[in-house]
Amino acid sequence: MPAEPRPDEPTHRTAAATADPAGPAPQWYRISGHAVAERLGVDPSVGLSAAEVAERVERYGTNELAEAPRRPAWLRFVDQFNDLLVFILIGAAVVSAAVGDLKDPIVIAIVLLINAVLGYVQESRADDALAALQQMLEVIVRVRRDGAVLEVPARELVPGDIVLMEAGDRVPADGRFLVASSLSVDESTLTGESVPVDKTADVIEVDGDEVALAERANCGYMNTTLTRGRAEMVVTATGMETEVGRLAGLLSAADDQETPLQQQLDKLGKRLALIAGIAVLAVFLVGLSQGDEIGEAVLGAVALAVAAIPEGLPAVVTVTLAIGVSRMAKERAIVKRLASVETLGSTTVICSDKTGTLTLNQMTATRVVAAGRTYEFEGLGYGDEGEVRAADGAGSADDDTLRWALTTAVLCNDAHIRTGDDGSPQLVGDPTEGALVVAARKVGLDPEALRADAPRLDEVPFDSAVKYMATLHPLGDEGSLLVVKGAPDVVLSRCDRSRVADGTEPLDAAGRERAQAANDELGRQGLRVLAVASKVLGEHHADPTVGDGDGTMDLSAEIDGLTLEALIGILDPARPEAVVAVAECAAAGIGVRMITGDHATTAGAIAAELGIPGSVVTGAELNDMSDEELAERIEEIGVCARVSPEHKVRVVKALQSNGEVVAMTGDGVNDAPSLKQAEIGVAMGITGTEVTKEAGDMILTDDNFATIVKAVERGRAIYENIVTFVRFQLTTNVAAIGTILTARLAGYPAPFNPIQILFVNILADGPPAMSLGMDPPRPGVMDREPRDGEERILSGARLVPILFTAAIMTVTIMAILVGWTDASPATSPEDDPGFTMAFTSFVFLQMVNALIVRSGDLSVFNRFSLTNRTFWLAVSGVVIAQVLVVVVPFLQNVFGTTSLSGQEWLVCVLSVLPLLVISELRTFVLWMVRRSRPPVAVPAAA
Repeated sequence: MPAEPRPDEPTHRTAAATADPAGPAPQWYRISGHAVAERLGVDPSVGLSAAEVAERVERYGTNELAEAPRRPAWLRFVDQFNDLLVFILIGAAVVSAAVGDLKDPIVIAIVLLINAVLGYVQESRADDALAALQQMLEVIVRVRRDGAVLEVPARELVPGDIVLMEAGDRVPADGRFLVASSLSVDESTLTGESVPVDKTADVIEVDGDEVALAERANCGYMNTTLTRGRAEMVVTATGMETEVGRLAGLLSAADDQETPLQQQLDKLGKRLALIAGIAVLAVFLVGLSQGDEIGEAVLGAVALAVAAIPEGLPAVVTVTLAIGVSRMAKERAIVKRLASVETLGSTTVICSDKTGTLTLNQMTATRVVAAGRTYEFEGLGYGDEGEVRAADGAGSADDDTLRWALTTAVLCNDAHIRTGDDGSPQLVGDPTEGALVVAARKVGLDPEALRADAPRLDEVPFDSAVKYMATLHPLGDEGSLLVVKGAPDVVLSRCDRSRVADGTEPLDAAGRERAQAANDELGRQGLRVLAVASKVLGEHHADPTVGDGDGTMDLSAEIDGLTLEALIGILDPARPEAVVAVAECAAAGIGVRMITGDHATTAGAIAAELGIPGSVVTGAELNDMSDEELAERIEEIGVCARVSPEHKVRVVKALQSNGEVVAMTGDGVNDAPSLKQAEIGVAMGITGTEVTKEAGDMILTDDNFATIVKAVERGRAIYENIVTFVRFQLTTNVAAIGTILTARLAGYPAPFNPIQILFVNILADGPPAMSLGMDPPRPGVMDREPRDGEERILSGARLVPILFTAAIMTVTIMAILVGWTDASPATSPEDDPGFTMAFTSFVFLQMVNALIVRSGDLSVFNRFSLTNRTFWLAVSGVVIAQVLVVVVPFLQNVFGTTSLSGQEWLVCVLSVLPLLVISELRTFVLWMVRRSRPPVAVPAAA
């Protein structure tokens, strides 16, 4: 036998080293998988040992791509000064210095420094929160080490690791396929090839030049995705040594995109800046007409500009969204894009899978129908405890037909039950398949021994399009045993015989009716049903060696003429919290629909238990409906059963055609289209494939429907918090404009100097606004209809209260100016207590306004007002700072204030009463109006 061609020797550099893109890559595709494993020093059936893994981590480093260096801290600090507000303040400082006033420039410089520090800290906090989310999205892979199948983070892979993958998984590193069963891989991210590539474990026979990357059919590459089949791969390169790593230097990170809400606020800020510009010009001209020096007139105009432009709004929104997303992650909902938080708040329909999302996903086989007899299994979970008995009392766990049925179920199965570090049984693999393994152990079978005695020769991996899985095993001198496991209707349609106590018998019409009746009965009990069938083939498949292919015949062509072995009913009880969550959705005007591949009877039983209203339709019935008919009927449909991925997309589109904002859950590779079609794609973090996690906007780390509802509540709360501090800050800006402009037109000096305006905008505005963004969900946030996704943040309904409150604040300050200031032109505002009273009252009114907008349509005297300790600390801090500004001599000189008498302090405190009383009266009127309205009926389908 000729010697195998020797590949280029791989260079043993660490994964963090920079690879030479022009350098030759090891040509592993030229030799067999067995030879690749031998050169990498690993036995594919055993995998690497823990000691070997540790040694290779030291040699090669972690399996991670080098990230672009983070912008240096000093540059991020300098960025804080690149802002229109800063330029305005610098202009004010220059003007002040030009007219001989050095106090203002010094104070402005200090304020700018403080503002930059606060902005730097806020942005760093937001960046850290988002970085923590990225760490939570870590890819977990299955590897064979020390003879056992383990789940480890992808970054811990090393060359020589044996990786096990199936449809939907992302290839975690570069490698050579050892097993490629019906395997196709989407390599578009690397090669640009839009069609998935069929893969094999065969050697590529070539002469001469290197084979192009897109033609290496026996190799897998990092960040490509399995679209079909099952694979075992030996890792040949990790981290920066992978093909993606070699190209990493040519890639650039995408720029961060603003969310729609941030874009709205940016436009709003520009409009306000235009309005402020007109007001600034008016104040400047009024000052000149009243005899002010040019320098004084300019300073007064600049003070108004500083008060009018809410430059901090977009930054506060970014921080609030980032902190909100971080909190949602702690509640097991990882939101990948900030814009998704806004969409969550307007969700009107949630389309959810059943298994593991609305149910516990603690699969337990509780009923097995074999050879015409029903067996009951006790015990839940993955432990072996629990009695097995025949329902009629005439059979036991020792029945040969039962043991044979579960033997076939274990062979056509990829799940393993391992003993965890705490001694408890732990599942590695699919929960449904795990239930079959546990059932086999309960009747005394050893699944691992059975698989070793009858190793898998070939297979057809499970595909949601065909709804079955098939495997082939040696059967001694009799030939080979074909085992098929899948949906009862699909498997039954391929059976022509059934198992009986003393052999098999033809599956005639009566037998099919009995099987269908047994299937329906299990479904009515809320059980998920799997059918297992087998067939003895008269010839062997050739035993495949590592890397030599998948056998000698087309296995899928043999899946006919089967013998029905058993129907297995698997219990997956509804989550108690899901029942509550469905009721919360109904109160919130959010429709819930179950979209499942399960039998209609089972799905209907679980839907009734959960409280999901509406009719049950099957995929076959959906096929008979046109898109227009489906859109008309979708509102009355509560459950879609026996559906394919194509049906899910149609359901989402039908809902969207009716104006619904849809959140769609998914876990399989074929769910990606429906997740992308929906406004919010929700991927399962436990059972979900890497494809669905990539397609989804949100990932549930607990696969729990209640977490989706909690995320919707949090999304609503975050949006309301943003609206609250927008109202707070805009009210302050409008009130400042109105007060300064009115005072100047009335012949008074500007009531606030530029330094006082800085105090208002930075200290009195900033901390309270930030604390408003951290509010918990308000009472009743889930008791009203979803907001319109096209709703503008500054709608007419919100603008009216802003203008109304600003008018009250302006009238209040003008009343203080008229009643407590010296009208003599010779009097300086710094020496006049009335101007200090006006400044102090304005700050106090700000704090009361913060409390009012935080309460929304509720009275400020409610329990919610006492929540959010950060808010009360911020308000208290502002009040204390204002008192110090007035009473401390040094600060008096800085801010241009003077001491106040007890009576004057009392006036400042009482000045908030008009705003507070009028607000409470408005709240009372709104409450009376709401009480007078009849309750809104929730549609049946919602």
